[in-house]
Amino acid sequence: MNLQTFKLAVKSISARKGRTFLTMLGVIIGLAAVIIMVSYTAATTKQMLDMMKATGTNQLEVYAYKWSSMGDEDTSVFDAIYGYCQRLDDLVIGVTPQQDFWGRVQYGTMDSQSSYFDYSDPDHYSPNTYMVSNQWGVCNNAVIAKGRDFTLLDIQRGNQVCVLGSRAAKIFFNYADPIGKTMTFDGVPYTVIGVYEPRFDEDSLPEGYEYYLTQDNFILIPYTTSRALRLGGSNNVNTFSNQFYVKCRGQDETMEASSRLNGFLKGLIGDSSTGNAYGSYSIYNRDQYISNTEDANRSQQLLMGGIAAISLLVGGIGIMNIMLVTVTERTREIGIRKAIGAERRTIIFQFLLEACMICGIGGILGILAGYVGTLIVCKQTLNLIILPNPDIAGIAFAISVGIGIIFGLYPAIKASGLQPVEALRAD
Repeated sequence: MNLQTFKLAVKSISARKGRTFLTMLGVIIGLAAVIIMVSYTAATTKQMLDMMKATGTNQLEVYAYKWSSMGDEDTSVFDAIYGYCQRLDDLVIGVTPQQDFWGRVQYGTMDSQSSYFDYSDPDHYSPNTYMVSNQWGVCNNAVIAKGRDFTLLDIQRGNQVCVLGSRAAKIFFNYADPIGKTMTFDGVPYTVIGVYEPRFDEDSLPEGYEYYLTQDNFILIPYTTSRALRLGGSNNVNTFSNQFYVKCRGQDETMEASSRLNGFLKGLIGDSSTGNAYGSYSIYNRDQYISNTEDANRSQQLLMGGIAAISLLVGGIGIMNIMLVTVTERTREIGIRKAIGAERRTIIFQFLLEACMICGIGGILGILAGYVGTLIVCKQTLNLIILPNPDIAGIAFAISVGIGIIFGLYPAIKASGLQPVEALRAD
């Protein structure tokens, strides 16, 4: 009986190919829209998170200072925080201060304060110069491409050496090898000893993410050379930093280190919530920001998918209308089948099967259209070749069949409820 019902469903659909295709069109467009929107949102989310993670995960950024420690020679807060972070060796694998140097950086005709640089244009963004320790690379996922990184001896001796980010090296030296060259910082000479690999692929950055171009546009010098700079006449550097990066061993260790640091800084600087603070501090967990971003983008992904799914609802209503028309057209057929003994459930199954077949075929075509559309949209907007997650395709097909059941049920019940005598009287 089921085979016969299947044959009847195929015959009915094949007899009205044009109308069947137009009925499917709503499902095809709806599923394709859902797949494209969900896949595109997932791709942009992954791309953004990958860029965020490129600069380091399991990382804490610590800012702290005392009101009484603003004098350039007062390093007590710096020494206390730096020493405490280093003693957390069961939780952390790297600690570095990071102090901004706002002075003039020069090499040949290139000058960081020249008109060539424009902070509104990422391609002409003046490099950021930081005073750091030998563990800055570990804390920020930076890997040496040429030369070498800072050593502990460079820091202890205050060697006048510098390491460049890939974009800073390109700006100052173009295609020349910078290793061994001398750059000046407010007139004080530093020798280039290394260049880091790029952490971002500039060619694949989507529009609107130009900010990440600046993340490889930096120059590093040892924080212990601040005295040499000041003796050289620079007024653009202090002898201590109030910013630190702490690289932890894992997520659990990051939470534990954050808790311990919070307690230590509260004792060192005071608790602002009670009005007994002698300064200010903050601990910024990069992983928490990444997690919040993932949650926000997941919500956006659901919203975009929901908006696109409205077209599926429209397609389902179209299927219900066509099935009602089909019931009207086949009233005599239904009457004859019921007169010769067809059960009500057989009639319901027949019309539900037809609705599900229309939606199922439309679902397959919609999935194919979604795959092609995702490839085109992601290539044009993100410059990436992205295929939808197979789980999305499976869910989409299940949804299309579900639409057939939901919107085909009423016409099927209506068809099964026809009385044989009244059905046979129909023209």
